[in-house]
Parts: sequence; C-alpha cells; structure tokens
Amino acid sequence: MAEDPLYRLLHPVLPPLARAVWRPRVEGLHHVPATGGVLLASNHLSFVDSVVIPVVVPRKVVFLAKSDYFTGSGLGGAVSRAWFSGLGMLPVDRDDPRAALSSLDTALGVLARGEAFGLYPEGTRSRDGRLYRGRTGVAHLALTAGVPVVPVGLIGTERLQPIGSRVPRLARVTVRFGAPIHVTGPSAETSYDGVPLGRARREVTDRIMTAIQALTGQQEAGVYNERAADA
Repeated sequence: MAEDPLYRLLHPVLPPLARAVWRPRVEGLHHVPATGGVLLASNHLSFVDSVVIPVVVPRKVVFLAKSDYFTGSGLGGAVSRAWFSGLGMLPVDRDDPRAALSSLDTALGVLARGEAFGLYPEGTRSRDGRLYRGRTGVAHLALTAGVPVVPVGLIGTERLQPIGSRVPRLARVTVRFGAPIHVTGPSAETSYDGVPLGRARREVTDRIMTAIQALTGQQEAGVYNERAADA
C-alpha cells in the first residue's frame, strides 16, 4: 500500500505541534522497537487516544478511524481528512457487518509491512474509567503475525477530550509503555504450541490486559464493554 502523500507532508508538523501544546508525560518509550511489526495495545478512555499515541511515538503508528472522517465534503471534510491522514490513520466502515474481519485483515497487512499498529483490546471507550475485559482480536493478530505486543497505559486523556466533547482541551496526560510481550518465537515467555486456539487467544489477551492494568492502576470491570450509540 502506497503511503498517503498527506501523511508525508503533514506528519513532520502535526506531532511536534501537538506535543508542544499538550506537553504529555511519556514513560517507557524505549520499549517501543524502532523497526519491525509491533502491536501497541492500549486502554481506551477518550476519542483523542488515537491521536495521543501517534503524537508521542517517534515511528508511524497506524490506527483505524471511522470512514466518515475521510469522506466529508467542503473545507471541513478536507481538514478532517488531512488531520487523520497526517497522523497515519486508515478508514474503516464500522457499520459494515464485515468491518471486524476487514479490520483484522488491514491490521495484518500493516504488520506484514513491518509497521506499528495501535488498537484497543477493550473495543470501545470506557465511560466510567474502569478497565474492561479484552477481546481476543489482539491475540489473534499477535499469534498470526508473530509480532510483539507493547502494552500502553493512558492516564488523563478523558480530561483532554471528555466523551461528548468535540474539541480537545488543555490537560496534562501521561502515556506509559510497558515491556514487550512476546507470544511466538524464541523470545516468547510462554509457548502456545499445542494449546487450543481459543484458549491460547484468551490467555494471551488476559496477559496483555494485566500488563495494561499494571501501567494504569485502573479498577478492572471484569466484563466486556459494549459500544454506546455515540461511540
């Protein structure tokens, strides 16, 4: 897939500008490998999370964004497309019943190109601040692509852009990166060879969520989070 020319044009400008305005606290950035396919698995508190992570990571991080942000008309549509493309995001139609499978295929393509892909195992934003149970798509990607997973803990992004707010505010946030979790290959802490696929995905996902919780200190909800109508 050819890189979007808007990304090449705007990415050198947008992240430094955003860092200068928001001044995020960043911890453990050395855990993000400089090259090669990698998953950045984060908790999810705000719409702006998909902006904060690419802003602080020195390499390109691909997130998926609603296709509506790329298809608007007029000046507003052009600005929206420029912003999301400039941060390296890719469009996905979340109303398409096949969107989940399409998203996994897109992610595998990104990882196969040796790029970083960001995702939220919870599936949607936490509206009460708790950490919800992870869905196993993250484990499917890690086990299929054979890439490490770097857990990410976001703190304070719900103040930066509260749910329901259209414009980010000035608020200090903290972004913590944990040690990579290897689930395949010689660096894997645990071998899943011979483990039934469903069980392996569940165990890997739970390991990832435990690592995220250690970074954020969030209370664990113990259940899945369901997408709200406005999410």
